[in-house]
Amino acid sequence: MSRTELLVIWMVLAAVGSSLQSERNSKIRCNCSRSKISPKSFGGILDRKIHDCNNSQKSTPVPASRRGSNGNHSHCWQGNEIVKVTVSDLASQYLTGSGMTLVVPFFYSFVFTASLPLNLLAILVFVFKIGLANPTVIYMMNLAAADLLFVLLLPAKISYHFSGNDWGLGPSVCRLVTGGFYAYMYSSVLLMTCISVDRYLAVVHPIKSASWRSRQRAAGLCLAAWLLSICSALPLFLTQQSVHVTDLNITTCHDVLPLAVLRAYSLYYFPSLCLLFFVVPLIVTTACYVKIISTLHSASAVNPHGKRHAFVLAIIVLCVFLACFTPTNMVLLMRSLQVSHAPPSDTLYFAYMLCVCLGSVSCCLDPLIYYYASSSFQNQLHHLLNSREGESIQIKKLINTPGTSTPHLHVESAEWC
Repeated sequence: MSRTELLVIWMVLAAVGSSLQSERNSKIRCNCSRSKISPKSFGGILDRKIHDCNNSQKSTPVPASRRGSNGNHSHCWQGNEIVKVTVSDLASQYLTGSGMTLVVPFFYSFVFTASLPLNLLAILVFVFKIGLANPTVIYMMNLAAADLLFVLLLPAKISYHFSGNDWGLGPSVCRLVTGGFYAYMYSSVLLMTCISVDRYLAVVHPIKSASWRSRQRAAGLCLAAWLLSICSALPLFLTQQSVHVTDLNITTCHDVLPLAVLRAYSLYYFPSLCLLFFVVPLIVTTACYVKIISTLHSASAVNPHGKRHAFVLAIIVLCVFLACFTPTNMVLLMRSLQVSHAPPSDTLYFAYMLCVCLGSVSCCLDPLIYYYASSSFQNQLHHLLNSREGESIQIKKLINTPGTSTPHLHVESAEWC
């Protein structure tokens, strides 16, 4: 052979070898990406992975969901890798059924409408009327802030479910909303535990705990609760949650993940979260309120009004734990253990979705905790309501007063509004 022929053969072999090596490297990267910690969702059979949008020569937009979304959006976002999967017939029924596209978003809409003004009012009362001098007020202020941040994430979830579970806000927002849901749940649990321990020290050990219950320590514990809850959800903030379901031509957020991803760390991650951030706080909170009720019951010097408020507060906190957070964590634990040992049950994940909806009601119940845990909050709220009622009565008297001109009355009413 001539030198030219040998050179051509060598170039062909080098190109083939380079292609095989790049394919081998891509498989290694794919296997590494599947080992990340991911939430418990509908199990999907991996179809294929789309290349990075930055490296593609062109990106073809995928039509909107067949249920109809507002505007067309691409299912391959800039700088992010989207996984394509196929799902079972049962999962398809859940994703397109009225349960997830009507009931769930309507429920979130109710929570958003009821919780937003309540928590805004609570924060305004804490900051401008009461002040942050009391440790209990600091805990409750942080709990109201957590509720408010969670409520501000709900419009994205509401739009997503009303659009037929077709996510159009991009992978980064999807990760933010997904991680925010878990961070809210565990920050609420930790902050309510702090309130319970604070009430226990104030009632059972009022003299010994007087020097320990300071503003600085309360602020430090709240900061620790925020950091722990955010760190607990950090894998969800960092892991890709957007998956394109080829069967339905929709891009889901957190609701569908490849089966291989579901099994990664499912035996350790979520069971650890349930144990450390729910079971232990539940035991501590229950023990605190049992001791508080026992102490108040045996103390004859305590007035009946204070005892009644303590009993109601204990019932409200325990109801929030048991009704809002217990079903979510128990189903999540069952789902995690099942996925790690057997094929996942799509029915169990749908039950988890309903439990998450139930858990969001805690945003509406937490203002009751503020009312019964703080006499200052009670007084300020009563003063606000009574002042409104007094102004209303005064305006009615002005209206009924003989000889009062109509234009003057309209001006007074407008200024009061």
